[in-house]
Amino acid sequence: MTDLLSGPTDFHAEPLIEELDQPREIDPGLPLSDRVFQETSRSIGLFVLLLTGSIGLFLGYQSIPTLKRYGLRFFTESQWLPERDIVGISAVLLGTVEVAAVALLVGFPLALGTALYISEYAPNWLKSSLIALVDLMAAVPSIIYGLWGFFLLQSKAIYISRWMSQHLSWIPLFKVDTDPNAASWAQSKYTASAFIAGLCVSMMVIPLACAVMRGVFAQAPIGEREAAYALGSTRWGMIRSVVLPFGRGGIIGGTMLGLGRALGETIAVLLIISPAFDLKIKILSVGTETTSALIAGRFGEATSSQLSALMTAGFVLFLITLGVNTVAAVFVNRSRSGSATDI
Repeated sequence: MTDLLSGPTDFHAEPLIEELDQPREIDPGLPLSDRVFQETSRSIGLFVLLLTGSIGLFLGYQSIPTLKRYGLRFFTESQWLPERDIVGISAVLLGTVEVAAVALLVGFPLALGTALYISEYAPNWLKSSLIALVDLMAAVPSIIYGLWGFFLLQSKAIYISRWMSQHLSWIPLFKVDTDPNAASWAQSKYTASAFIAGLCVSMMVIPLACAVMRGVFAQAPIGEREAAYALGSTRWGMIRSVVLPFGRGGIIGGTMLGLGRALGETIAVLLIISPAFDLKIKILSVGTETTSALIAGRFGEATSSQLSALMTAGFVLFLITLGVNTVAAVFVNRSRSGSATDI
């Protein structure tokens, strides 16, 4: 018996159902040009990782003889006297930190102020020129900065060092073993110091840190900027409540990238400082040594055992710089999400 409630059967729906059951064509994905670009970028990234890893493995392998011979004494000994079998990098590491700290303390406020001016205050007709000038600073070879620091900066900076010694000598960091108030004061006591080398290196830190900070500040959301203005905020109020919180990670990341540059600077420091292997926290007095300057200065005349010791010092600097740059990259990447924005 025919079911009257079911109604007539739609025989035309069966071909449609069979057509829908057919498998769809596979999506070809990205175009060929995009796939080539993607694979090329991936290959370059992997090559950089492999290159960095191979450098670390090479330095680590070359460090084995020195670490076996001296052990932890290599990191605690301050003197570098390979002819007497006395080798250590404690004083060298301290000098590296002192020069980098001075460069960072001088370069950070200048880089931050420059980045804020270019990003928020500079007129459009001037902004591109300022960006080009800052980028040009980064392109100047370090030996040019070293010559500038040796022949021009040092003769002027010793007066700043003397003034700091006169008024801040109660702080051990600024004490110099001479009388700064003498009628004929010893200028040679203030030359070739970690302070002057740090001032020179700061000129190389500024463009790198400024470029990172400026790039992050430019990404601050326009809607939040306009919202701050709509609430009656001044330009500085908008910068304080929107731009700076958004770019907090970029500020930290740019500063740490500059620190990585300062830790590894070689030629400029080598031209300015007077080598001295002393554990002293006196940045204004003559004499200091950094890891990179030690390697550059002793590499040409080193024997096989001395070369291994220099490689070990380079391996330590490699690890420090790699760690600093990695942390900086993490902060820069996180800052671009806008998660640090307060408004």
